[in-house]
Amino acid sequence: MSGTQSLYERLGGRDAISAVVDEFYDRMLADERVAHYFEDVDMVAQRAHQTQFISSVAGGPVEYTGEDMRAAHDHLGLSHEDFAVTAEHLQGALEEFDVPPEEIEEVMTAVAGLEEDIVSD
Repeated sequence: MSGTQSLYERLGGRDAISAVVDEFYDRMLADERVAHYFEDVDMVAQRAHQTQFISSVAGGPVEYTGEDMRAAHDHLGLSHEDFAVTAEHLQGALEEFDVPPEEIEEVMTAVAGLEEDIVSD
């Protein structure tokens, strides 16, 4: 069945993705290693933006209208360690909502492909 449905549909659509995004940011904000990146960020807007981004990447009926990854993250000076912490929290959020391992792997593979654009060495 997974061959006929988009990742967006297999993840449960917008509401399910939004719930995962909320859990993800709760984890990020509770982690002193990365929480400082969000000190001056409108988190309501950030959560909505991230839901739009993941929905778009997952093949949903959503067009991502934000900056490209490099432009959006370049000013932050993110390290590979920051990226790994972020990926860890995303995977944990997906697991929290019992997303099947195949879909988690698909999401994490897509995210891993963005690392070089997000990290500023």
